[in-house]
Amino acid sequence: MIFDRQTLLSDAQAITATGPSTNVIHLGPIKAGLTRDIGKGEPIPFLMQVVESFNNLTSLAVTIQTDDNEAFASPKSVITTTLNLADLKAGKIIPPSHVPRGTDEPYLRLLYTVTGTAPTTGKITAGFTAGVPSHG
Repeated sequence: MIFDRQTLLSDAQAITATGPSTNVIHLGPIKAGLTRDIGKGEPIPFLMQVVESFNNLTSLAVTIQTDDNEAFASPKSVITTTLNLADLKAGKIIPPSHVPRGTDEPYLRLLYTVTGTAPTTGKITAGFTAGVPSHG
């Protein structure tokens, strides 16, 4: 996959506890009186992929969040995907494969929520990409 550093949320980010993606993407300002939802219209490819297999945890939930400020004082959850440990193997592509509807605020990040014992291995790369393979 081809990633652009400016649109990368996690770059082989080790997930050892519940927390946000390393990076936050600023989608740009919204002019007064206008609304934006980058999930509408032509699909924007988005890839979240396990790049190192996980151990220990029971499950991992990955939530796409938006907010009107970079500190994520009042984040809005757009979509959450939960995977069990058995599915968190290197190469696994985590849905969704496109930015979902409801992605309508200026800042975007991921929130990783660990259930069970904290993993000591497990990494994810995620961000906008030129395209997403249909397998995984």
